[in-house]
Amino acid sequence: MNLHEYQSKTLLKSYQIDVPESHLVKSKIPNSIRLLLDQNETFVFKSQIHAGGRGKSGGVKLISNLKDAESFMSNQLGSRLVTYQNLPHGQPVNEILIEEKISIQKELYFSILIDRQTESIIILCSTEGGTEIEEIAKSNDKLIFKEFIDSGDLPTEKQINCLSSKLKIPTQAHHDFNKFVMNLFKLFLDKDLSLVEINPLIVTKDHKVLALDCKISLDDNALFKHENLEQSFDWSQVDEKEAEAHKAGLNYIALEGTIGCMVNGAGLAMATMDLIKHSGGLPANFLDVGGGASAETVSKAFKILLSDKNVRVVLVNIFGGIMRCDVIAEGIVSAVKDVGIQIPIVVRLEGTNVEIGKRSCEYRNIFMMRSGRRFVPFLPARLFFSCGPNRDSISGMTSMVMSPLANIAKVAANEKC
Repeated sequence: MNLHEYQSKTLLKSYQIDVPESHLVKSKIPNSIRLLLDQNETFVFKSQIHAGGRGKSGGVKLISNLKDAESFMSNQLGSRLVTYQNLPHGQPVNEILIEEKISIQKELYFSILIDRQTESIIILCSTEGGTEIEEIAKSNDKLIFKEFIDSGDLPTEKQINCLSSKLKIPTQAHHDFNKFVMNLFKLFLDKDLSLVEINPLIVTKDHKVLALDCKISLDDNALFKHENLEQSFDWSQVDEKEAEAHKAGLNYIALEGTIGCMVNGAGLAMATMDLIKHSGGLPANFLDVGGGASAETVSKAFKILLSDKNVRVVLVNIFGGIMRCDVIAEGIVSAVKDVGIQIPIVVRLEGTNVEIGKRSCEYRNIFMMRSGRRFVPFLPARLFFSCGPNRDSISGMTSMVMSPLANIAKVAANEKC
């Protein structure tokens, strides 16, 4: 789960990490700042979205007069800011962070994240602050410094001093830097973060260490321990369908294709998407209904899929272990009845209660077709239902059935429905 910059800095301050003085604005510029702008005082205006690259896209500006400030507010608030990280649609700007201008002596890059290869926490930093870390790695990876910390431990004084030396921290700022590293690491552990990135971390001309910008991501699996942070998430920053799916307890990610996918299990979902791509189609989403979904949840999943105007066919692939096939069938029938589906649906069920699911659909005049037979259209929607031979493994079912079904879905998506 991502936080806005202003939310991240609130967390930093609670751990005694210095940040610039600021005001969060949702409509009008505060009178105190208006007066200073009239005197040509300079402020940094920052549009708040869950994406990097704001400066290059006009979302961050130094402003020193009231006219330019009001123009920035008018242009940004209520607009969608498009950066290289959120192409092509961008994200809505609902708030502007106005910060004091800081005199900078030195800019650094500093982040803490989890390294899955070494199963440890890694501190990643560079003397090239204010630049995307990917760009630093491309130009000169020798400018990137790493320190690995065993999970649950704090960095040692020796490790912090080593980083201080590599980053060429001025002697007068050593104490502030050591305090910053230790407090940031405590924040990372206490709040179950997956990433905290300070870019730039600056040393001021009076040798203070400040976080000028901050990005924080929390581990979704630990949010139950941090309800106040979970409740602060800005749902306007994600796809509307993803927000609806989250409320329904579904794992959904919107993509750019035309074949809607509903699958149980992330592994099978990824394999299904790979086969669609391999067959020449393009998946419109990732959707994992999980193992304990109800018929109502399945119906809701269908409605979310069909709310995507790009979807021209829906492909359902269920291997019923914990997830029962009859529950999936009931959800499909309910969605067909409620929504009045006008596009083809290709369905593959195998596993627990598959025969009950088949009879449930046949009772409602949904044609059930076995593998190898010709698929029959069902109107008003065209529902292609496959109940193949029993298989003992997901991989066997996938290899025997999903390739032809993926091809059928691709053909259906290319037809004029």
